[in-house]
Amino acid sequence: MAKKPRIYPPELRAEVVRAVVEDRKTPAQVARDFGLFAETVRNWVKAERSKNSATTDEARAAIDRARLQEMERRVQELEQENAFLKKPRPSLRKNSRKREVRTNSR
Repeated sequence: MAKKPRIYPPELRAEVVRAVVEDRKTPAQVARDFGLFAETVRNWVKAERSKNSATTDEARAAIDRARLQEMERRVQELEQENAFLKKPRPSLRKNSRKREVRTNSR
C-alpha cells in the first residue's frame, strides 16, 4: 500500500524556497534545517522558479531596457573620451626650441 503524500502548509514552502533563493543555501542544507527531504526542497524551488519565470516577461523587458541604457551611456562616455584624445595638443617641443644667442661682435 502506497503512502499518501504529506501536505505541507504554503507558509512553510514559501519560507523554505526563500531560504534557498535569498540566503543562497543549498537545498540539502535547507532540508536539514527544516527536517525535510532534499528532493522535496529541490522540487519546491524548481516549481517556484518555473512559476516566476513564466510571468516575468515585463521584468525581462525592464532588465533589457536598463541594460540598453547602461550600454548607451557607456558608448557615449567612450565617444567623449575618444574625442578628447583626438584633440590636437600643443607640443612641448615647439616651445623648447633653442633660441639663437647673439653676441655683440664689432
